[in-house]
Amino acid sequence: MRVIAGSARGKKIKTIKGDKTRPTADRVKESLFNILRARVEGADFLDVFAGSGSVGIEALSRGAKKVVFIEKNGQCVKIIKDNLLSCQFRQKTEIWQKDALTALDLLARAGSAFDLVFLDPPYHDIVLKGALEKIAAGRLLAAGGLVIVEHHRLDRDWIDDALWQLIREKEYGDTVLSFLIPREKAKEVK
Repeated sequence: MRVIAGSARGKKIKTIKGDKTRPTADRVKESLFNILRARVEGADFLDVFAGSGSVGIEALSRGAKKVVFIEKNGQCVKIIKDNLLSCQFRQKTEIWQKDALTALDLLARAGSAFDLVFLDPPYHDIVLKGALEKIAAGRLLAAGGLVIVEHHRLDRDWIDDALWQLIREKEYGDTVLSFLIPREKAKEVK
């Protein structure tokens, strides 16, 4: 894996060996950032279930102001730190080694808000629904912000239509990127 574009273009990204993580494929990552384009520059970016940190690092390479990584696996956290040092991005980041729901609660209590929130949980894991509820309840999305969920095409029971409006989907084989805005903001967009 490599950083696709921006200031760290071409830098190698280490990943954890084995099947504990499922790194976002380069073609999915490239498509994601092509869709986001100008939204990334200057953005506060939250990378939940960060794995190797490749998505958050790509955001930094493309001009994100700050990235907060949430990852509970200690091996992955070490790899994120190594990748950030290699790309010279450590000063623009925070790494939270906690489970996603606990970290989201703590971020909400701290009054954090993000322009872009990317969630890439293990496929078929029910934690995604709880994470989205925490993001909505904690008001972790800044005004005009966007949530992006990477999920398996058969996983569809995680979205709460009372909280979130699906505004776009992009499929790549079994992988889907879903783009969400808060339901109350959906009324303003129409």
